[in-house]
Amino acid sequence: MKTRLTIKPRLSTFARRLLAEWVRLGLPVADESIVVAVSGGADSSALLLALEELTRRKKLKLKLTVAHLDHGLRKESRKDAEWVAQLAKSLGGDIDVAIGKANLKRNRKTIGDQPETNLEQAARTARYEFLSKVASKRRSTVVLTAHTLDDQAETILMRLLRGSAAEGLSSILPVRSLAADSDIRLIRPLVSWARRNETENFCRLGKIDFRVDEMNEDDRFMRVRVRKELLPLMKSFNSRIVEALNRTAALLGEDAEALAEAAGRLLGVASQESRNVSETKVPSLNVDVLLKAPAALRRRALREWILSARGDLRRIERVHLLAVEGLLTGERGGRVTELPGGMNVTRRRGMLQLSYKRVEKRTTDI
Repeated sequence: MKTRLTIKPRLSTFARRLLAEWVRLGLPVADESIVVAVSGGADSSALLLALEELTRRKKLKLKLTVAHLDHGLRKESRKDAEWVAQLAKSLGGDIDVAIGKANLKRNRKTIGDQPETNLEQAARTARYEFLSKVASKRRSTVVLTAHTLDDQAETILMRLLRGSAAEGLSSILPVRSLAADSDIRLIRPLVSWARRNETENFCRLGKIDFRVDEMNEDDRFMRVRVRKELLPLMKSFNSRIVEALNRTAALLGEDAEALAEAAGRLLGVASQESRNVSETKVPSLNVDVLLKAPAALRRRALREWILSARGDLRRIERVHLLAVEGLLTGERGGRVTELPGGMNVTRRRGMLQLSYKRVEKRTTDI
């Protein structure tokens, strides 16, 4: 009696490429809890489908948790949450589901000159806070999101239009901390290779009718106009513009990283003669040392110096860095540059010092 051979079906191309990226990034392959952010759109649905395929085929042995946050921005958002929960259930296996709810609807009133500055940032903050809570509760150190090459190209162009520096124009990192001082890693395993049409085709192959967010068609948003108007125009000049933008971003990222390391060394040398740490908890900087450095490196160092004192660079623009740099020239001390947010930079005895602005109290004579 002849034994009939059983031929296992091959992994799908999408799942195989995801596995290759998974290994390249050094992500855990067994005995780990992984949180997957799933909006219901094609990108995140494809990521979940591919992970389920890899788990079912024993390529990965992971505990998956599907996390979905209803931002409360659309009438259909509740149905999106229900759809995501049903998708996870339909895949079988031991997939956990965490559904959260936020109320950002009132922020939609800010749509106008800069909708992304308010609404998109608020949505992103709420989403990452939710993902952090889910990961902590599941004792997971890995959160996955489904950003693609297309997302990266759109982000690069938006930042270019706003006049960003090299850091802003560099690649979306595939691996970073979910939040400052957090052990949870945010992983984007699709961002270096997957296109949006590939995620949509993979969903269709799996007979998954993914959700479509009507806000992705709202041309009051800059991202939508970049996607629907600017990128198609650029594609008429270069049919592979998305890939070209991503290559440029990767190169800028490498340059920015090298410049950041050099700026750190410059700060170390410039602060060696600082006798004490100011009230802002950062050392003073030697003017002569800074003047000997190239302008780009010097400005990067000043930027990092201000960042270490403030904790962020909100409202700090190039004009402020140039004003601080202007304190380096000439011999006269005692000069002051004011920074947004309540800080001053003062040149005194050949050193730059950061301090908080003094608020004078008014007294009333009785």
